[in-house]
Amino acid sequence: MTERKRVWATPPDVPLCREADLPDPGARSFVLQIGEAFFHGFVVRKDGHVAGYVDRCPHQGHPLAIELDRYLTPDGERILCGWHGAVFEPLSGLCTGGPCAGARLTPWPVAVTDGMIRTA
Repeated sequence: MTERKRVWATPPDVPLCREADLPDPGARSFVLQIGEAFFHGFVVRKDGHVAGYVDRCPHQGHPLAIELDRYLTPDGERILCGWHGAVFEPLSGLCTGGPCAGARLTPWPVAVTDGMIRTA
């Protein structure tokens, strides 16, 4: 099986989902095909704010969620890398514990426009 090509950025203004469809706190993954390659990212909603990240842990480069859309700790307070237990602030992407403490998730620019979460 051939490995799919990956890209690490997306064009602006791609509609992802309605803000109301993402719980607060909540997170959802998105895979976008861009030409022949694919972008893997996720969006977090917390305390009325939205942030996007490339779905790649700074520790070893794995996607963070083991199960689809399961990015947050059970209490919804932190992003959790299911593979090695690193925890991240949901709105800044700062790793506050685990093997990559002090590192950050790679931001994925997103914005809410007229109730719709879009790439920025």
